[in-house]
This record gives sequence, structure tokens and C-alpha cells, in this order.
Amino acid sequence: MNPPLSWTLTLINCKLSLQLMLIWNLLSGLNVLIETYFADLSSGAYKTLIELKGVTAYGLDLVRGTKTIDLIKTNFPKGKFLFAGVVDGRNIWANDLASSLGTLQALEAIVGKDNLVVSTSCSLLHTAVDLVNETKLDDEIKSWLAFAAQKVVEVNALAKALAGQKDEAFFASNATAQASRKSSPRVTNEAVQKAAAALKGSDHRRATNVSARLDAQQKKLNLPILPTTTIGSFPQTLELRRVRREFKANKISEENYVKAIKEEIKKVVDLQEELDIDVLVHGEPERNDMVEYFGEQLSGFAFTVNGWVQSYGSRCVKPPIIYGDVSRPKPMTVFWSSTAQSMTSRPMKGMLTGPVTILNWSFVRNDQPRFETCYQIALAIKDEVEDLEKAGINVIQIDEAALREGLPLRKSEHAFYLKWAVHSFRITNCGVRDTTQIHTHMCYSNFNDIIHSIIDMDADVITIENSRSDEKLLSVFREGVKYGAGIGPGVYDIHSPRIPSTEEIADRINKMLAVLETNILWVNPDCGLKTRKYAEVKPALNNMVAAAKLLRTQLASAK
Repeated sequence: MNPPLSWTLTLINCKLSLQLMLIWNLLSGLNVLIETYFADLSSGAYKTLIELKGVTAYGLDLVRGTKTIDLIKTNFPKGKFLFAGVVDGRNIWANDLASSLGTLQALEAIVGKDNLVVSTSCSLLHTAVDLVNETKLDDEIKSWLAFAAQKVVEVNALAKALAGQKDEAFFASNATAQASRKSSPRVTNEAVQKAAAALKGSDHRRATNVSARLDAQQKKLNLPILPTTTIGSFPQTLELRRVRREFKANKISEENYVKAIKEEIKKVVDLQEELDIDVLVHGEPERNDMVEYFGEQLSGFAFTVNGWVQSYGSRCVKPPIIYGDVSRPKPMTVFWSSTAQSMTSRPMKGMLTGPVTILNWSFVRNDQPRFETCYQIALAIKDEVEDLEKAGINVIQIDEAALREGLPLRKSEHAFYLKWAVHSFRITNCGVRDTTQIHTHMCYSNFNDIIHSIIDMDADVITIENSRSDEKLLSVFREGVKYGAGIGPGVYDIHSPRIPSTEEIADRINKMLAVLETNILWVNPDCGLKTRKYAEVKPALNNMVAAAKLLRTQLASAK
């Protein structure tokens, strides 16, 4: 039901603390609506919430807060409004209207017909704007979706149905789409489900400990101390973007596209050899996005043309949609990595995005637990890792930039998430030889509080953002955390156009050597170089390599 016309909404992001009580005097005369979302309310938090004085209404997430419904049934303050968040504001799936209507009718019996307001579970900031703009999306998959504009229609339809004005045709169409999604053969792949189910009961660790593996890898790779590398991507010029765009639009042939990408890879390889970098990358010129590139080659993914969502500030992202069981029909990166390796005698890293990052940067199916989808992605990446190894790629990087982003809000739920997230990473590389060096990369986060989970990932080398966080990462090692694998805390911030001097980078490396063993430390930038210009990248990398060589000389002299 619609609230009174005199309604004044004051939205408070509820933290349920004593500080909240201090503002009530400022709200005198207003109708106050408190919104809480993204999770269930604990019984204690719910009790605190409903006992707050001066509150007129409560907006509750009933999508991720299904247990909150039981608390409402047990005790909801009389005369108060309930904004029932039954339409998911954080995902792009169409609402099951029949199920939501049943929930609303049960709530109506508790709070009263005049006090129930149909709402979304949270702000619609987290979903794409309007499905009508997706003219190229498959019709069946499109029928399963609802963007922000469609969610508003769903809210209105539910409110009208609750008031006795049910749109039977709209509800019938929704029921048909719901049934289609449950029964569609494109959603279910029995072989994938069987393989994922078989993962349970094993922790999928490599047979040999990391110390022994590093010894075997050093014999094969013969790297110097303080080996240098970059994270993966190199600058993407306007010309490169044009080539990719025209190939996607069928304006140039595949032959011309492959030729152009090979030329770009050769340029990147030659530059790294000129700079005397130890472990090379191919620069990822064929990739527009580190998740979309892989999703486009995996079964179970769909993509939008205009499904943009705000990430931060003016930056937007276009997440892929995981609608079904995930599998890898064919190799995704082997051709480009093998091509790059053929251009140099130095080790060439195979570059992959990890399963947890693909999951956390996608709109994920809501008909099974997230960890099951993550395990499926992990199996697909595992196939790619093993094909890269067979193709002669001895160093393989599996990026998990978004590992920390998936942490639940409640610390009590962190352990379960980290357990399956770390397990998913280990699945990807548990079958490779000891001599194959597995790298991972992390950025955009403070990692100190999950350092033990990072160690448990059992990667041979981790390159990790450090310089932007004022080297806070190093504090965990000063505090006694022992790390036996290779580690490369970033020595300079790639998000700035500023070019660090050799002396500045050498100073950073010395700080790292104060808390890390010489034989495990790598020298690398914070993140990929995709957003920088070559005029910035060349001198910065040159100074980075010079700093590493300077420290090698000093360490050799000290002996």
C-alpha cells in the first residue's frame, strides 16, 4: 500500500549503534524510515532496531534476509510501517512474483494491510538500468532478467496484486519465464555438475610443499635473485582498441586481426627484453576486460551491450551474466601465450583470471550456492592451466584481484567464504608439475587481515598491491607472519602517471628485504599497465629493473 501523502522519508544507513540515538532530536516532526540491507538481521540487532524511539517505518532486505522474516513474525511493533524488500536490488534476475506475493500476504497478516509497503531489497544502484536496451540478448535468457526499470514494474505489480488488482497476464508471463529457467537445457550440464560434486571431500593441494617446488622451479627457470616481472597487461593504444573493435564488428578479417595482435605482442616482448625483465608477459592486447574476455569463451555466460553498473565515481563496469553451469568448450589463451613464448627464450607467463574474481565481478545465478558456481569456474580454469603447461608455458599467473571483495559483511561468515574461495583457487592448479610455477596477483584491497588465507592458497609466487597502501602489507611480516613462497609487493603505483626514480624503488626494495628473505622476493609494479601510456611505462620499468640490479650488486658485495 502507498504511504500517506504527508510522508517524509529520512533514510538512515542503519549501523545500530548508540550514536544513532543522538540524532532523533534533530528529526522531530519527521516520519523516519530506517533501511537495513545486504544480509539477515541478528535477533539482537532486530531487537535494538524495533526498540528505537521516533521511528515510523522499517525497510528490511527480505531477499538476503530471509531469516529476518521469522523475526518479523515473532515480533513487529504495532502501528509501524514495514517496507518489505522482496525484489532483489543486487542482481538482475526476474522476481518470482508468485513466491513474493505469498510472502507479502503472510506479512500483511502480521503488520496490517495499511502498514505494508512493497519495496526492493536495497538501492537499484547495483543493477543495470533497463533491459529494453538489450536488443541483441537471447530472447529466452532475456525473459529471465529484470534490470532496474523492470524491478520498478515488479514492485508496482506486487503492490497492485496485494491490493486486489492482480495483473493475471503479467503474473502468468512471469511464471512461464520462471519455469523456463528451471527446465532449460542450456542451464544444466550434468557432466559439469557431476565433476563439481566430486570436488567435495578433498582440499586439492599440490603434492609437494612450496619450498621443494621453488627449488625445482629455480633449477628449470634459472632466475636471478630479486627477479623482475610485470603483472600482465601493457598499455592499450587507440590503434589497438580500434583493431579489436573492428574485428568484433566484422570489419576486418580474422587473418588481419591475428596479424595485428601478433605484432603488438612482439612489440611488448621486444620492449621487455630491451629492459632486461626476467619473466615476461605478452601484454594482453587481445583482451578488453579481464573477466569478460574469459566469460565470452565459457559456456553458461551471457553478455549485455548496455548493462553498465557504477563501480565508483564515474567508473562503470559491464558485468557478464552467469546463467548456467560453466564449462570450457576449448582452450582460451593457449594460442596467444604459445605465440608469445615462441618470440623469446625467457620465461613467458600464461595469464588467467581466477575463479573467485570471475564470480565476484559477474551477475551470478541465484538458483544455487555461489560456491558451487565458483567450483565450476575453477574446473574450467584448471583445464586451461593444464593445457598451458602442455604447451610449454612454465609460469602461469592466475589473478585473484577480487578475492577479498566477496567477504560477507559479518566476520562470523568470513571463514566459510575464505575456505571455499581459497579451495577454488587451489583446484585450478592442483594437477600441474612441481616445475610449473603458479603465480597469483591481488590488488584493490587491504590484505593484512586475510594473510593466512592468502598463504593457504599455496601459490608459488604472489604479486600484490603494496605501494598504494603506504606499504601496510609489510607490517604483517614485521609482526611475525612467516611467508615461505615467492612474493612481490608492488614497488611503484601504476595508477599514477608519476615515474619513480631508481633510488626510490631501491629504497622500497630495501624495506621489503628487512622483513622478507632475499630468495623469495620479486620486484614488480603494483598492478597491470593497461591504463598507462608507453611514455610513462618505459622509464618506470627501466628504473625498476635498474633498482633490482643495484640491490643484487649490493647483496653480492655484502657476502
